[in-house]
Order: sequence, then structure tokens, then C-alpha cells
Amino acid sequence: MKVLITGATGLIGGAITDLCREKGYSVNYLTTDKSKIKNELNYKGFYWEPKTYDIDVNCFEGVTAIINLAGANIAKRWSKSYKKEILSSRVDSLKTLYIALKSLNLEESISLISASAIGIYPNSLSNFYTEESTNRDSSFLGDVTEIWEKEIDKFQALNCTVTKIRIGLVLSSEGGALPNMANAVRRYIGASFGSGEQWQSWIHVNDLARMFLFIVENRLSGVYNGVAPNPVTNSKMVKELAKVLERPLFLPNIPQFAMRLILGEMSYLLFVSQRVSSKKIEKKGFIFKFNNICRALENIYLEEVNEDNTDDVLAKEYI
Repeated sequence: MKVLITGATGLIGGAITDLCREKGYSVNYLTTDKSKIKNELNYKGFYWEPKTYDIDVNCFEGVTAIINLAGANIAKRWSKSYKKEILSSRVDSLKTLYIALKSLNLEESISLISASAIGIYPNSLSNFYTEESTNRDSSFLGDVTEIWEKEIDKFQALNCTVTKIRIGLVLSSEGGALPNMANAVRRYIGASFGSGEQWQSWIHVNDLARMFLFIVENRLSGVYNGVAPNPVTNSKMVKELAKVLERPLFLPNIPQFAMRLILGEMSYLLFVSQRVSSKKIEKKGFIFKFNNICRALENIYLEEVNEDNTDDVLAKEYI
């Protein structure tokens, strides 16, 4: 199997790439930085520039599936200009792929598995969202995700097998929101946001990488939620993180207006509530390795905590 990945050097793309190489799959990847182009056995880089719809079409040679993860990081202050970049980076990447594939007139069908986001679902403390939910969030992120998915759907006209994975909060020590949360807890300034009752639908980065390849291997189409089976409240997330890191929590919850002053409109990400179902992908036979928050956080941080404790013991013995 040969897979083409956009965003291969990012958090999710890196995990998928590692898993592909572990399974013996060949990986082609696209990069806007020519210095990052490598030509190794089963791992080859190709240049593209979505802003100008420029792409090396040799990247498609022998490829049976495209995994699209391209898009600017949403966890950055949403200035007027950056909001445009968040949207254009997603739309232009897909347009570049679409134009190139259309020009090639490929005889065999190719699969497109693209990232999307659970941000498409409305903010709610009570609703439980499945892929069949039709209501859309009225926020900036909801608007972006709706436009993003419409661009993804256009690939059906090219006889592609199209799949959208609506990704939740990705847990990893290498990036995303978790390291910032963990750093706050380590420094004894960890706290829940707002009421702490907002739902956070999360997934371990390794399970998400496995989900992408499961969809590739089984040629699944349609929409799937990229979340673990058991969403938790923000309060529960912070408490379990503090437990794993062996730190107390004693600060009051952080009010929304305070984070709005610091982060602006982007603070919405900290307070939005989306409880999302993973049942659809599970019914297809996918088995999560990390289906509860305790196990996921322990996998990510327990080894690190044990190393810290060992260092403390050695220091005391030395003294």
C-alpha cells in the first residue's frame, strides 16, 4: 500500500506516518518547505504550494489513498487575518489536490480521507452528537468546518471514495492542547474553565492514527467521529491530569471573561461543549486501545512521572 499524506510532519501526520512505516506501507508526503523533502525507501517528499495551487503531480504515482491533514493551527489568537488563514489553508489545500487529480484522469479510484472537526456540532451541555446530526454550530469554527467539508465532498465527482473524520481533542505529549494543560498543573496553577461542566470529546493520538489507517485499509466512506468512546467534562479532564501528574488542584475555576481578555475570540475553544459519539466506527470493527481518560493520560504521562520520582529518590539517597 502507498499513501499520500498532507500535513505529514504535524502531530497527527507524524503519528500516521510512523504507523505506516511500522506496517510496511509506503508514504509520499507533501511539504511547502523544499528543505524538508526526503527521498528514502518507502518515504518520499514532494513540493506543493496550495496558495498558488502548485503541486508536483509525481506525488500521486502508485498511491491508493490520500490522507489530508493540511490546515493552519486553530489554537492561535484569531485575528482577522489569521481567521482568513485558518479557512484558506484548508480550502486551498483541497482545491490543489482536486485540480491535480482532475487533470490526471486517473483510471483507478482513489480514496480521500480528510480531517474535519467536531467543531461543526453545536455547543451544548445536554446533546449527544452522532454523525447523522444535521445542526451546525454558529461559531467561527462551525462555519469553517462546514465550508471545509463541502470542499471535501467535491472529490466524489472524481470517483473518489471520500471519508471525513471529525476530530476531537487530540491527546499527546508532543503537541496540541494537552502539554499546555499539563504545564499549568505541574506549576500548581491548573484549574477548570468556566463551570467545568462543558463536555470534551477527546482521543489518544495513537488511536486516531490507527483510525485513519483502519479507514484506509477497509475503504470506508462517509463521516466518522474521531473521538474516544467516553467523553469527559473539563473538570474531570483536569482532575485526572492532576492525579496522573501527582499535583494538587486548589485554584478556583477560571472565568470565561478572563480568558476572553487574554485570548480573544479563540477562547471559545476552552468553553465550548460537544459530547460526541464514537459508536459508528466501533460498529465497523474498530477497537480503541484507550477508551477512558485515565488510561490515556497514564499512557502519555505515567512513565514521565515515574522517572521524576526515581530522580527524587536518587537525590535523597545522595544527600
